[in-house]
Amino acid sequence: METVEAERIAWLRVPAEESLPEEVRALFGKFREKTGLVPNVARAFALLPEHFLRWFRYYDFLMRSEGYLSRKEREMIAVVVSAENRCEYCLASHSAYLREVSGDETLPEVLAANYRRAPLSPRERALLDFAVKVTGPSWTLGEEDLVPLRAAGLCDEAILEAAQVAAMFNFTNRLANALGWKPNPEYYRLGRGGP
Repeated sequence: METVEAERIAWLRVPAEESLPEEVRALFGKFREKTGLVPNVARAFALLPEHFLRWFRYYDFLMRSEGYLSRKEREMIAVVVSAENRCEYCLASHSAYLREVSGDETLPEVLAANYRRAPLSPRERALLDFAVKVTGPSWTLGEEDLVPLRAAGLCDEAILEAAQVAAMFNFTNRLANALGWKPNPEYYRLGRGGP
């Protein structure tokens, strides 16, 4: 009988958890306690433990702290930027997070396919249009690109936060795409109704 080799989660070496510094192992324990898994992004990025920890602190603060954007808006930006960059990892994980945050199983699918067809508020549409511009040739952006955001009621602090979220996902998408990071299979089921 033929055996199937376990699928690799990255093209680079993934360090054994027991070889990692205590702070990283403790964080992995928190992931397991909260979600039942260690995200593959953490396992792969931990090849450089200090880099992983610094990135994660910023990512966690940006995506989960109180801010000018809602958690749903941040996750919508994550999905749309990841769709533009064709990032398998972030599309799977942040579609799952958006399903959980929004309670909407369809929204992440529509955003990933073509966010322009999604039923969005004017504020959400302005945020996602801006995130796509940040993802494209960002050097073409001008002050006029902030007008729709301001017209939708976003203050300067909210605009800065939106730019940070879009930039974070452009960074992470490029790492994941460049290094072959694979999403945890659980992400495809997370936040969906049924068994």
